[in-house]
Amino acid sequence: MIFKRSSPRVIEVDHVDLRYEGNGGGHVEALRCLTLHVEEREFLSLVGPSGCGKSSLLKLLAGILAPTAGNIVVSGSAVRGPIAGVGMAFQNAVTLPWRSVLDNVLLPLEIVEPYRRDFAQRRGRHEARARELLGAVGLGGSENRYPSELSGGMLQRVSLCRALIHHPKVVLLDEPFGALDPFTREELWNVMQGLATKENFTAVLVTHDLREAVYLADTVYVMSARPGTIIARHEIDVARPRRLQDTYDGRLNDAVRVLRADVDRAHNA
Repeated sequence: MIFKRSSPRVIEVDHVDLRYEGNGGGHVEALRCLTLHVEEREFLSLVGPSGCGKSSLLKLLAGILAPTAGNIVVSGSAVRGPIAGVGMAFQNAVTLPWRSVLDNVLLPLEIVEPYRRDFAQRRGRHEARARELLGAVGLGGSENRYPSELSGGMLQRVSLCRALIHHPKVVLLDEPFGALDPFTREELWNVMQGLATKENFTAVLVTHDLREAVYLADTVYVMSARPGTIIARHEIDVARPRRLQDTYDGRLNDAVRVLRADVDRAHNA
């Protein structure tokens, strides 16, 4: 299946600037006149030099930061603060060691409105959803284990399930596989590919791994060095499911080469 670029826009970022106060005084310009859009069910990757503002952009999309200028719209509403209905996963899979795998996955539903108000009444339904997700990522039967019993890759799978437990329309991924060994990372690329196909969410992935960006994305945006702005946009017109081998010798590999040239240009600009 190839993503069809004719869906409604779920995310719109329009001429956004971001400035903040630096540690030594003065202001740091993180983003300048950044514009992009993401359509419904699209998987977008963001790549660029370290410190170019990729993670800051994710925080803007989630409403954790406010732009200095410009507008951000998610699911038809202007972002004015932290927004509901978004799933997030980070490089470090933070789990609560005293809670089982199942209870870690259910945690957002216990503490975030509007889910918490009727969590007890709907717990059975929520548990069924959690078990379904754990099965989809290869952790079926691990519901009663604890984080200390799991590998780093398994913990990241738990984190992905927790990000999806509430059926989010938008999923924000900040280098979720960056701390893993190469083999586990590639295994989780396939897990993520399967989840994106099954769950039909819209995703924005920040990554430094160009193979990862190309393998997972429908569209890849390249950001400049700070202050970050968009310098290139590439559509990855390769049908799913994709094969890891193609990132070495197929059309995906060709896309990686193009991205490498763009990122080198961003570094040297």
